[in-house]
Amino acid sequence: MMNCKFRNIFLYTLLSLLFIACDDTVTYSEMKEKEIETIKNFIKEQGINVISYQEFIANDTVTNVERNEYVEIDGVYMQIVNNPKDESDARRIKDGETRNMYVVYSEKNIQSGEMLSYNTYYPDPDEMRVSNNSGSYSAAFVSGVMLNLYSSSYVPTGWLVPFSYLWFTRHSSQHARVNLIVPHTKGTSNATTYVYPCFYEIRIYPENLYDYEEESISESEN
Repeated sequence: MMNCKFRNIFLYTLLSLLFIACDDTVTYSEMKEKEIETIKNFIKEQGINVISYQEFIANDTVTNVERNEYVEIDGVYMQIVNNPKDESDARRIKDGETRNMYVVYSEKNIQSGEMLSYNTYYPDPDEMRVSNNSGSYSAAFVSGVMLNLYSSSYVPTGWLVPFSYLWFTRHSSQHARVNLIVPHTKGTSNATTYVYPCFYEIRIYPENLYDYEEESISESEN
């Protein structure tokens, strides 16, 4: 009888602890709601003016930096700071092409305010190999901070959004530059696991333009 009593007490205590543990657990749905609220607050605090995709296209894919405009595309908020499409050597990644691109960036956790990583003061930029397949872009890191930090060649899909609109040049003063607000679903493996949004400042330029120059000569001859 005594053993039965102690067994019941033990089971009751165990069930109570399990209930408390479950009660303290934050659900994925709650984490997503917190992320949405975090992004909304960040947009408000930074004085960001979100324009529609229709406005973005009507404005020739320009976001007005003076008005701090961002466009929301598939959950990613993008501001094109510089798009060197008017440069004489400006090129895009054409359908079926794969290009090695250099990236200088900073990565900030919007939720915690922590600067997670950057390579702005490193001697070498990150390098990634970018492919265009019928307007759908994919990429993999070849070297750099992101590759080493996350032990993966995976490029956040949020980083690929700008490639549909950017041109690239070798002129350092005119490199393509974007700012991005990336939700966890489009972010790094860590962001996806722990559900937090990140703010990125990114500068992108080609590894070299020798092949671009050859294309330019061929086009001018035609």
